[in-house]
Amino acid sequence: MSEETIRRYSNWLEIDRAAIAGNVRRMAEVTGVKVMAVIKANGYGHGLVEVARTAVAAGAAYCGVARLDEALELREAGVRAPILVLGHTPEERLGEAVAHDVSLTVYHARHVRALREALRRADRPARVHLKVDTGMSRLGAPPEEALPLMKELAGTPGVALEGLFTHFARADEPEDPTTAEQERLFREVLAEAEAVGLRPPLVHAANSAAALTRPESRFDMVRAGIALYGLAPSEQVPLPEGFRPALTWKARLTSVRDLPPGTGVSYGHVYRTRGWERIGVVPVGYGDGYRRVEGNFALVRGRRVPVVGRVCMDQVMVRLDEVPEAQVGDEVVLIGAQGEATITAEEVARIWRTVHYEVTCGLSARVRRLYHGHVEPAAEAAV
Repeated sequence: MSEETIRRYSNWLEIDRAAIAGNVRRMAEVTGVKVMAVIKANGYGHGLVEVARTAVAAGAAYCGVARLDEALELREAGVRAPILVLGHTPEERLGEAVAHDVSLTVYHARHVRALREALRRADRPARVHLKVDTGMSRLGAPPEEALPLMKELAGTPGVALEGLFTHFARADEPEDPTTAEQERLFREVLAEAEAVGLRPPLVHAANSAAALTRPESRFDMVRAGIALYGLAPSEQVPLPEGFRPALTWKARLTSVRDLPPGTGVSYGHVYRTRGWERIGVVPVGYGDGYRRVEGNFALVRGRRVPVVGRVCMDQVMVRLDEVPEAQVGDEVVLIGAQGEATITAEEVARIWRTVHYEVTCGLSARVRRLYHGHVEPAAEAAV
């Protein structure tokens, strides 16, 4: 990634493949089981295809996506690893999923009927994971309906029941008893399945938070989402040593001017200079995913500078009085490190009154992703 390449863009993301690969391997070390790399929502903003290739090269056993279109994009890009659609797949598209060897989440008898119809035109088995709703109250079969559904799936020619899973609602709050109760209900379903010989090869329940705090919930595979990108699940669940963030958001100063006292800055003139102030322009705005809120700041020459005035669609202004030597062309960091200073995604989330998941997922597609860092493929990698 050369300086010449970087200078082509107004603002850009630098994604460290080596960090993602290291996080996958670290999760495998910590948990001792298979790792599903959850790469939905454009790889949590890091880039769907590149994150998938990197994670699989590092040894991830599965890729987890939210929608069939994400899975098909990976297949079109040549990713051959197993892919599970964790969310709903329209019944009209089940055949399409089977044709591309994409594993599906099922949770209702109507899915079994639709699969039977789809398999009439398929030349390969339908791979499915049964989801059980143990307390998330989102997708999933009620626990009492899980075993009958498993029996129906097992009795349907052409259907391969690969997995059984659930999702925890409060795993990032390790002191809350909800997760233990969800796990208890899930284990009851699992015991019923084992009693009649229907335990699937892959049982999985733990997201990043549970994978790190509840060893008993790891089963055969953990689903690493936020931790894959080097971001902690919550303040209550920090990452162990060895994980590191993969994303840095950068731009460059495109204008630097000294403005006299009382000058209005940006729309509505909600900010006016108090004295002579050095104001810089940065080509990033809410069109890129940079929130239109007060309190933002950036790094210039290793020092924090405040964003002043309203955030525009494509630009923001920063006060450079503390960095008088700043000039046009200087690098600006919005998330990441510069010199001894750092702005984390978690800090940005606090300013924006949201979570860091939303910060990175909300980065616009028009922000160019630039990748660096070499990844040595694992022996079993399927990329």
